[in-house]
Amino acid sequence: MDAALTAEQDEIRRTLREIVTKRCGPDDVKAAVRTPAGYDTGLWAALAGQLGLPGLALPERHGGTGCGTLELALACEELGQGLAPSPLVATAGLAAPLLLALGTPRRRAELLPRVATGELTAALAVPGAALATALGLVGDNHEHRDDWTGGGRAGGVQARTADGTWRLYGQVDQVLDGHSAELLLVAAHTGGFARSRALLFLVRGDAPGLVRVRQTALDETRPRARLELRDVEGELLGEGDVTENGGPVSGVDAALAEVGERVAVLLAAEAVGAADRALARTVSYVKEREQFGRAIGSFQAVKHRLADVYVRVQAARSAAYYAAWAADAHEGAGDGGAEGGGAEGGGAGDGGSGDGGGGQAERAGGLALAQGLEALRTAAAEAVQLHGGIGFTWEHDAHLYLKRASGDELLFGPVHRLRAHAAERAGLFARQGADRAAGAVSAGAPEPGAPAVRVVGAGREPRAEGAGS
Repeated sequence: MDAALTAEQDEIRRTLREIVTKRCGPDDVKAAVRTPAGYDTGLWAALAGQLGLPGLALPERHGGTGCGTLELALACEELGQGLAPSPLVATAGLAAPLLLALGTPRRRAELLPRVATGELTAALAVPGAALATALGLVGDNHEHRDDWTGGGRAGGVQARTADGTWRLYGQVDQVLDGHSAELLLVAAHTGGFARSRALLFLVRGDAPGLVRVRQTALDETRPRARLELRDVEGELLGEGDVTENGGPVSGVDAALAEVGERVAVLLAAEAVGAADRALARTVSYVKEREQFGRAIGSFQAVKHRLADVYVRVQAARSAAYYAAWAADAHEGAGDGGAEGGGAEGGGAGDGGSGDGGGGQAERAGGLALAQGLEALRTAAAEAVQLHGGIGFTWEHDAHLYLKRASGDELLFGPVHRLRAHAAERAGLFARQGADRAAGAVSAGAPEPGAPAVRVVGAGREPRAEGAGS
C-alpha cells in the first residue's frame, strides 16, 4: 500500500473542502435537513452535476469517472467534515454498485449514466432494522436471511408473480433517503417458507400503491423513511446464483455483502472527517474558555484527553484509507465482481464475498467502520464535555456530531458486533480454540521416552512415578 495521495486525489479533497467550508456550516446543515428533500438540492446539483461525485467510482462506459473506492472515500471524508446531508451514500454507496453488479445490460445502460450525473437518486430498502445484517457487516447475510427478509413469515416485503409481472406488498422501515429517492431497490422475500429466497426489485418512486413517509430520526442529517407497498409493481433486478465455499449462494446475497464492504469504507471515511472537525472545534474552544484565570486548554488533563482523541482519529483515518485501498486492490485482482449479469446477463458477478486472491485485504471495511464510529463517538463526547454547560444544551453544534455517531451505529453497527463478525470471519475464534485444544493435548501427553508424571497432592510439585522422594 502506498500511503501517499496522488495529485488528482489531493485536488478532490481541496475542492470539496472549499465547498464544504462555504456551504456546510452548522446553520446551513440545520436548514437543509428541514427541507422536504432533507438536503440542500443546490449543493447536491453542484456536487453531482459539476463535480460528478455519484459517478466517481463508476466505470467510464457507464458515464462515470472510472476512479475507485479510495477517491469516493476521500470525498466522503470531506463531506463528513461538515456533516453535509446528501443522497451520496444511498445512491453511490448502496444502490449504484447493486445496479452495476446485478442489473441487465439494458438497465445498466439506461440507469447508471443518470446516476453518475445526479439526475437519478436511488435508495436500498431492506425490511426491518436489519440493514447491517443484509450488508453482511454484523453477520453472514446468507445464514441470517430470515432476519432481513421476513423469512416467509408475517412482516417484511413479499413478492409474487402473476402473468409475468412481479407485485410487492409489505412495509419497510428505516430506508436511508427513501422519502426522496426516485428509484428504489427493494429486497423482498419470495418462494414461500419452504423455498425461501431473497430477491431485489426495482420500484419507481412514483409507482402506484407506494406510500412513503419520512420518519423522525435521531440524526437529521441521515433522513429515513417508511415505505408501504400495497400491491406495487416491481421489476426483478437479479437472481443469479454463485458458488462460494463449495456451495450455492444467492447472487443477491453475494452482491449485498460486496456492497457492504465498500459502503463501510465510505461510512468510515465520513466518520473520520466528522471526528476530525469535532476535535478541531473543541481544540479551538478550549483555547478561549477560561477557568481560574487561564485557558482550560493549558491544563494538563485537558491536553491528555484531546491527545487521546487525536490518536484515535489518526488511527481511524489510517484504517479507513487502508480499507479503501484494499477494496480497490481486491476489485482489481480479477475476481469478477465489478459486473455480473441480471436476468438477461446470465447471473450475478461472483467477486463479492470470496476469500481468494486478496486474502484478508478485502475484509477490512467492517473493522475500519468500527474504528471510525468509535473515534467519532469519543470526539463528540469530549466536545460536549469540554464545551461545559453550553455543550450539554441540545441545540449546541456538538450534538450534531454526537447524533451522527449514535445514528450510524444504530443503522450500521453496533461497534462490538462489527468487530465480532470481522473476528469470526477471519477465523480468529476458531484458531484460538484450536490453539487451546492443542495446548491442552501437549500439556497432557508426555514426550516419547519420558517417564509418566502425575500430581501427588494439591500444592505439591509433580513427581515422576518410580522416582525417589
